[in-house]
Amino acid sequence: MSTHQHITNNAIDLLKKMIAIPSLSREEKEVADLIQQYLQENGISTGRLINNVYALNKYFDPSKKSILLNSHHDTVKPAKGYTTDPFTPTETEGRLIGLGSNDAGGPLVSLIATFIHFFDRNDLPFNIILAATAEEEISGTNGVELLLKDETFLEKLHGSEIMGGLVGEPTKMEMAVAERGLLVLDGTVHGKAGHAAREEGINAIYLAIEDIQAIAEMDFEKTSELLGKTTAKVTVIETDNKAHNVVPASCKFVVDVRVNEQYGFDEVLERLKASVKAELVPRSFRLRSSMIPMDHPIVKAGKQLGLSHYGSPTTSDKALMSFPALKIGPGDSARSHTADEYIYITEIENGISGYIQLLEATISVY
Repeated sequence: MSTHQHITNNAIDLLKKMIAIPSLSREEKEVADLIQQYLQENGISTGRLINNVYALNKYFDPSKKSILLNSHHDTVKPAKGYTTDPFTPTETEGRLIGLGSNDAGGPLVSLIATFIHFFDRNDLPFNIILAATAEEEISGTNGVELLLKDETFLEKLHGSEIMGGLVGEPTKMEMAVAERGLLVLDGTVHGKAGHAAREEGINAIYLAIEDIQAIAEMDFEKTSELLGKTTAKVTVIETDNKAHNVVPASCKFVVDVRVNEQYGFDEVLERLKASVKAELVPRSFRLRSSMIPMDHPIVKAGKQLGLSHYGSPTTSDKALMSFPALKIGPGDSARSHTADEYIYITEIENGISGYIQLLEATISVY
């Protein structure tokens, strides 16, 4: 058996074990334990911050800059419609089926295999850091964002600057050089309660519908070559009223806004507020649009290898990084969060070899 095949087989075995452990966001302790144990069994010293596991390459040199290899081990809840147990890894017709297999178990185990491949190289022009992190699926504050600010983690870097990152997400191993930002708004419309039979009150649902229509018709003119247009979609609507005969006094809705690099969050929020009667409250300004320069060594290396690039409509932990990062990994984003989620075994094989080639090419252009 070739060394590459051995590494691939180990990665697939690790992914199967990960699938078998429920690891919903904020409930990742057991899968983090598994990953930490796996690295230690491979002779790699690890650090741990809550459910985030990290490691540095064997010959880490603080005088050199570093590249971060990062992906997440948390998952969403299983979608309805699974024909297999989402927590039982099922291999059939070249596919590995199971919750988190594609998003982002496949990319994560491929990055872990890549880190192990480079771990004891003593000739690297930069350091390599591995981080398997939590809470990505809920944009939580106890994942990679917490790790990158942690004093113990930073002390272990001894001042080494992270010059770039590889963020493992299913992109078909194409380079997602940019991401739209995510702005989630909670809207509340106030009417007046009344009895439905007596034509009393001001129906907050009807007022909300007017706002929702206004949001649907909004046009953000500035288009991005990579990220397209900024969009705003109402995705949730509800009232506290459960009685059929009461005109609701308030109605709440949620707006999912995907923002290209042409707009700041403040500008988008003000334009939306000016178009509706509702109170609009942002949940967070953290997940801003991000882009890695096309002349960054990692991107230049990818272009040398003939990798295509694009702007991603979805948001990842890349948005929480203060340094340039490239989102790339095996699998297909279209399979994420779907019933019978799967990844092809060959995608993991190609993901590992693709990551290794990308880092080797980065070494050559660095």
